[in-house]
Amino acid sequence: MGSNAMNTTLDTTLNALKFNNLTLGYDRHPAVHHLQGEIPKGTLLAIIGPNGAGKSTLLKSIMGTLSPLSGDINYCGQKQKNIAYLPQLADIDLKFPISVYDLVSMGCWRKSGLFGGLSTLLKDKITDAINSVGLNGFENRPIGTLSGGQMQRALFARLLLQDASLILLDEPFTAIDTKTVDDLINLIHHWNHEGRTVLAVLHDMAIVEQHFPQTLLLAREMIAWGKTHDTLQPHNLLRARQMVEAFDRHAQVCEQVI
Repeated sequence: MGSNAMNTTLDTTLNALKFNNLTLGYDRHPAVHHLQGEIPKGTLLAIIGPNGAGKSTLLKSIMGTLSPLSGDINYCGQKQKNIAYLPQLADIDLKFPISVYDLVSMGCWRKSGLFGGLSTLLKDKITDAINSVGLNGFENRPIGTLSGGQMQRALFARLLLQDASLILLDEPFTAIDTKTVDDLINLIHHWNHEGRTVLAVLHDMAIVEQHFPQTLLLAREMIAWGKTHDTLQPHNLLRARQMVEAFDRHAQVCEQVI
């Protein structure tokens, strides 16, 4: 119906992503309507909104796992291997029989191949990543024995190894301890200082206000997008809540074209 999810036309601007009249959904019923906008390279962007606002859907589309109903995403010449994605903890099977070391080493797959061996250099990088998130000594622990904070640290270590220019984080601070939140926020700022683009779906408004200069407020469509202080105005938050509460799951498929 719509155009392909990935538009790889070379873009010489300083943007990491462009959304061109992007509409996303399931069974042709939109979850995000007609999103239009640009994300400059090096942006630290919070994506907020009520439950059911389409935030995680947007990240999945950027990753290429969900095709648009209409419109497209322009990756501005960026290759898929330069995008890293952190899913919600609830989406991870903690019963899978794998160690912390093996989980973190998955961040090297694009360099070593799925069945390739790990060079001494890559093994050193895995160890360094584990140590940098405070999990030294946990290398052989099964992931099912980790606390929520420890698991999130391991997943951030995997992101470190991916060395991506665009990083997508889906609710990275849900149900983890304050010390881990502080440590991971410091890592996000480090990535941002390196010039990487970070998009994070968040619920904690204090974290958004303190650490994310730019915010996109979604409620199945864009309510506001810009400087965080301007986006988090009470009238925008009220409108977002009203939009999601009024959503009709049995409404006809959206056919609007902008």
